[in-house]
Amino acid sequence: MSLSIGIVGLPNVGKSTLFNVLTRAGVLAANYPFATIEPNVGIVEVPDQRLARLADISKSKKIIPATIKFVDIAGLVSGASKGEGLGNKFLSHIREVDAIVQVVRDFADPEVIHHEGSADPARDIEIIQTELALADQSVIATRLSSIAKEIKKDKDLVTTQELLSRLSQILDQMDYQDLEQFKLELTGLTGNTGIKAVAEINQLGLLSLKPIIYLVNLDESDLGNQAKHADLRTILPDSAESLMISVKLEDELSELDPDEATELLSEYGQDQSGIDQLIRASYHLLGLQSYFTTGPEETRAWTIAVGASAPVAAGVIHTDFRDKFIRAEVVACQDFIDNQGWAEARKKGLVRMEGKDYLMQDGDIVVFHHS
Repeated sequence: MSLSIGIVGLPNVGKSTLFNVLTRAGVLAANYPFATIEPNVGIVEVPDQRLARLADISKSKKIIPATIKFVDIAGLVSGASKGEGLGNKFLSHIREVDAIVQVVRDFADPEVIHHEGSADPARDIEIIQTELALADQSVIATRLSSIAKEIKKDKDLVTTQELLSRLSQILDQMDYQDLEQFKLELTGLTGNTGIKAVAEINQLGLLSLKPIIYLVNLDESDLGNQAKHADLRTILPDSAESLMISVKLEDELSELDPDEATELLSEYGQDQSGIDQLIRASYHLLGLQSYFTTGPEETRAWTIAVGASAPVAAGVIHTDFRDKFIRAEVVACQDFIDNQGWAEARKKGLVRMEGKDYLMQDGDIVVFHHS
């Protein structure tokens, strides 16, 4: 599935360094605004400890993990929606991604210039949110104007008009708690007019409606400061997903071998890297999950949407598997591991035959049967 996460934020908050660590791409991470003009794109492996255990049981020759696409987008500045700092170009890059990681600076370093003069997470978040909202208001106003002319011929547009008008009011008031609630309402709309309205709104590519993770870039010394983490979370919408990591530390970890990295992490009271946390959180933010195939040749994670049916999952391997689907032989990952493979799992009745209506679960191990 070709879905992408855009890394956004003000200049010099650690976006490009984060991208470098994620992808080992070595892109420019300079100490001045707009070091990143065109977006950099990297394909990142999704860490999953289950793969190695499955490969060991199946004696697989190779392991192929799931992947996710990250896009490093140039720093936004106040006034971007009016063209400041090449803002319109950068906003268009954000419009093309499926979800957002907003990097928020909370580290102190006099050698790294802050575009606004000092680190202030609440202010910086508001600047980004405001620019995304203002850009959306322009798109919404244009669409509402055209709906006013079309609505006499298409009464289904009433729902779209009502939703866009309410969204415009929420963005005008900068009420981000209400915005999160509005997102939830959209996902729950049913019926013909509701589904059509959601589809049309999605086609507008509104920036404020994209799923978002707030990544607060801390000083290394604050990684274990839970009181500070709690205070930082008070400036975020209640339902917002957030991560507290030190990009500087992650950069250092990327240069170490695994044992040394684990030891350094433990010195900061961490049991997993912030990068691994971010990749997993981004994968789930996009509504994705993995199922596995495993055998002597390879153990592989396949990416599907949460709620995908067995035939849709089969189609990720090959369209013939989907079109000529008969059934799926399924075992839960933990059952496969506990019983050291298919044979013992079958003996214990843990392997199921599922039909076209089966909804795949994360970690299913599958053999698809087709005509």
